[in-house]
Amino acid sequence: MKTNQVWRLGMGDMQILPGARHRPPLKRPIWIIVLVSMVSLFLVCAYIYPPQSSAACYLVSSRGCKALTDWLPPAPAREYTDEELASRIVIREILSAPSVVKHPKVAFMFLTPGSLPFEKLWEKFFQGHEDKFSVYVHASKEKPVHVSRYFVNRDIRSDQVIWGKISMVDAERRLLAYALKDPDNQHFVLLSDSCVPLYKFDYVYNYLMYTNISFVDCFYDPGPHGNGRYTEHMLPEIAKKDFRKGAQWFSMKRQHAVIVMADSLYYSRFRDYCKPGLEGKNCIADEHYLPTFFNLVDPGGISNWSVTHVDWSERKWHPKLYKAEDITYELVRNITSIDLSIHVSSDDKRETMVQPCLWNGITRPCYLFARKFHPHAIDKLLQLFSNYTSI
Repeated sequence: MKTNQVWRLGMGDMQILPGARHRPPLKRPIWIIVLVSMVSLFLVCAYIYPPQSSAACYLVSSRGCKALTDWLPPAPAREYTDEELASRIVIREILSAPSVVKHPKVAFMFLTPGSLPFEKLWEKFFQGHEDKFSVYVHASKEKPVHVSRYFVNRDIRSDQVIWGKISMVDAERRLLAYALKDPDNQHFVLLSDSCVPLYKFDYVYNYLMYTNISFVDCFYDPGPHGNGRYTEHMLPEIAKKDFRKGAQWFSMKRQHAVIVMADSLYYSRFRDYCKPGLEGKNCIADEHYLPTFFNLVDPGGISNWSVTHVDWSERKWHPKLYKAEDITYELVRNITSIDLSIHVSSDDKRETMVQPCLWNGITRPCYLFARKFHPHAIDKLLQLFSNYTSI
């Protein structure tokens, strides 16, 4: 304590002693100011223009792009309209409601123009599991002729479906409405007349029933066939940054099926403003409605890929059609070995987005079903079925 008092006294004396040596003022640390300015500018630029590749993100943070903005104050939230607020409250309550069923079933919903060419294959798939599934058929052009007992009297009230228009979404919702009437139906799979199963029933049932997500395809496509189809008429409920694309062939749990049926707000925006030819764009409602809807209301509740495989490698308006001569064990084995979901943007960059197919956190095969198969392939498929569905 005494030493400190002496030190303070000495310092005071130095300030009042006459004839102290003149010292020039310290130079400002200009290099520190320049460095801080450059870092600040970099962070601002990274916030406004985030890196497009994960490699660039990890140069600045091991946590990726998101870490750059975690510490910044969030942008002010947009105030919901009355209609949007009511819709989100209903959705929240439905998603949080518990669902306990003694005999849960999977609803297989077939969207077809007429008769189903692969009923015999599906009969072989369903046989012996009558208490675990239900079947619904929406035939949009002609009354189907059924050859399997599992499809007899399973036709629902159908209406005309036009490719690319909202009537495709209407048919999907109509199938969901009929399937939801059965309280035991807990998972809902949308299938086309050209779809076939890739595994035995037990594997498919367990894959769908024991996961807590829905398998809805959803990705961001900045190209002309993605966000290029967006219109600002969808504002304020749907912003361009929230617009998504994906295949229509979904598999969803009951809570998600219910909120799709409860939705009128987002559906109406697609009904009115997503149609071929509107504003010179070819907006295809069934490719955008469900991906955008779930991206807005429950993005963490979906897989972002479809469990139905399709081959778009020919880069046409419709996917590759598998004919009888294409049906081999190797074809099916190759499809069932895929465990990565791949999306490619529709712009000139052709950016590839890859994600592992995670089932409850474990990498598993992505696909349970496949399309598009020619009706004449039925005999080859029946011959292969008992062999390639060994899981």
